[in-house]
Amino acid sequence: MPDEPDYRRLFDATLSPLLVLSTDFTIVEVNRAYLTATRTERDIVGRPIFEVFPDNPDDPSADGVANLRRSLETVVASGRTDTMALQRYDIPAGEEGVFAERYWSPVNAPVLDDDGRVVHIIHRVEDVTDFVHLRRVGREQRRAVAEAQMRAEGMEIDLFVRAREIREVNEQLSRANAELDAAGRRLREEQRAKDRFIATLSHELRNPLAAATAATELLALDLPGGHPALSVLERQLGTLARMSNDLLDGTRAVTGRLELVRDPVDLRSVVDGACADIRGVFGHEGRTLGVVVPSEPVMIDGDRLRLAQVLTNLLSNALKYTRTGGHTEVGLEVEDGLALLTVRDDGIGFAPEQAEELFGVFMRAAPAGPDTPEGLGLGLAVARTVVELHGGRIGAHSDGPGKGAAFTVRLPTTEVTAPRPTRTTATRPAPGRLSLLIVEDNADLAATYRTLLERRGHRVAAVHTGADALAATGNESFDAVLCDLGLPDMDGYTVARTLRARPGGDRLRLIAVSGFSRGTDRALSRTAGFDAHLAKPLPLAELLDLLERLGQA
Repeated sequence: MPDEPDYRRLFDATLSPLLVLSTDFTIVEVNRAYLTATRTERDIVGRPIFEVFPDNPDDPSADGVANLRRSLETVVASGRTDTMALQRYDIPAGEEGVFAERYWSPVNAPVLDDDGRVVHIIHRVEDVTDFVHLRRVGREQRRAVAEAQMRAEGMEIDLFVRAREIREVNEQLSRANAELDAAGRRLREEQRAKDRFIATLSHELRNPLAAATAATELLALDLPGGHPALSVLERQLGTLARMSNDLLDGTRAVTGRLELVRDPVDLRSVVDGACADIRGVFGHEGRTLGVVVPSEPVMIDGDRLRLAQVLTNLLSNALKYTRTGGHTEVGLEVEDGLALLTVRDDGIGFAPEQAEELFGVFMRAAPAGPDTPEGLGLGLAVARTVVELHGGRIGAHSDGPGKGAAFTVRLPTTEVTAPRPTRTTATRPAPGRLSLLIVEDNADLAATYRTLLERRGHRVAAVHTGADALAATGNESFDAVLCDLGLPDMDGYTVARTLRARPGGDRLRLIAVSGFSRGTDRALSRTAGFDAHLAKPLPLAELLDLLERLGQA
């Protein structure tokens, strides 16, 4: 017969933590698994369980004692096993007042005597702390995953909304860009239409102005004693011509289409020429004009006509705002590689803070009124554009109203002293009396030019179309042809190229006379074969001077 089992050893070897309690909840016995799980010693035997395992005083929500007591009381009262829910029940960690967090799965089972009374309670627990921690980590991970998913979904929704907003904004931008493009095209077309209108207006004005100017000069020949009305006509026609030029050049200045034809230029000759042209006007009402230029050349790489226009505009401005008996001084000097051209007057002046405004389009130094001088307020704007195209600067200064004004142009000088070579043609000696052909579609202007030139002793024929010009030059020999560029059947460039291509065409002098006088127009006329390019309205003196030079060639 096998030996009787040692139940105490069996109890102590049981893997599950076991505790035996009396009905008053005193510890009667404990196995090694329980001592290991609870980090206690056998000296807990004989002590009340709630004395050995009190609640954690640092955890206000601790309810381990209450829950265990309730379960034990239920076992004693009912004599039945009570399985407790998973329970947090911290245990002392060995140091005074220090507890370790623990989670347990307790089961309390009664031990009954023969009469069915509860005499002991077996308290079995399993330490599930690691499981709880793992579950907590998993729960936190799931929560983090859920939060991340929610954030991802939120970002996805946000991206969708933003994408839709961006798409809508892009569509709006596309529509706005299309509208801007359309508006830009309309503005450009309107600008081109305006430019064409102003260019056409200026050109068309030049023909009647040229005819009226020529007629005035013809009257001067017929009235050798002079007439007061002639000087009025000359001055007013000159004013109209300047206004026409300012209107066209002002538009080019604003749109950036003002052009230069550069050559080495001695700025002294520009000053002398511009002052000579306008000196007679200064003589009215006792005004005087002084000129001071250096003895050495002041060379500029620039457009002679445009530079003369700058000085003429400054002198015209001084003339407008200088009182009767006033004085204007033109000075030219070189300083630190710059040519300084100054026009100083003792006229009405202006407030110092107005200096920059004067160079605006349609700006005047004096407010509009019955005494305001004539003009469009474009001269200074054109002057600034021309100066800046030459790489220079222009400024104005006045000490105040009534104290005169000074306008200073600064232009870079150049070391080049000789003009660039120009096109040369084989010429034959010609007498002072020339045979001339005028090609001009304006009958009044053609007739007036013809009469003026005949009065000067030249033999003159006039035609009104390009075809007639080609026919006339084929039937008769001429020393020079004065040809308008804007003819009804073909342009003057075509006429010039055709004449140059004929045998002996290189000996013919060709002079372009036109209302088109931009740099490109002059360049085109040179390329087509013209020897000179004169702008309408053409002063008779300038034309006669050119013809005299041709006659001496």
